[in-house]
Amino acid sequence: MHRILVSLLLLGASQSGSVAVAQGAAQSTCTGVEARQFDFWVGSWNVTVAGKQAGTNEVTLEENGCVVHEHWTGSSGGSTGQSFNFYDRTIAKWHQFWVDNGGNYLHLTGTYADGKLVLTGSAPGPDGKPADQRLTFFKNSDGSVRQFWEMSSDHGATWQVAFDGLYRKR
Repeated sequence: MHRILVSLLLLGASQSGSVAVAQGAAQSTCTGVEARQFDFWVGSWNVTVAGKQAGTNEVTLEENGCVVHEHWTGSSGGSTGQSFNFYDRTIAKWHQFWVDNGGNYLHLTGTYADGKLVLTGSAPGPDGKPADQRLTFFKNSDGSVRQFWEMSSDHGATWQVAFDGLYRKR
């Protein structure tokens, strides 16, 4: 699984032209304001959906502050997953690469504005056919975070809620 995640990150980075080869110690280029926009999600979280425990999430800042790394554990069914999130300054967009223990994956891109990060992409829906995906992370004034995930099988004419979670610090 580690190889898959590393491959996905390298593929995304190479496609955006942001892979740099350097000798010696790497210097962080993730110090700009934009690279800090998703830091509000960093922390140890209890996650609820409609007031019921859905899981826990450890979200860490890694790779010299360049990667927001999510470690998800669901409350039932043994679901786990990880996402790697980073700001790509060459195209001024955020990327999220998600993979879980069921072999599901997402690659989303998006932007941050007005206290929320909106990521979009396409992936197989529940019926296996391609579906548009839209994840919105809201930075709430009380320090909590809302993740609102929607899917559309009709190119955005209608949207169905896939997940509406509230993250509260443990």
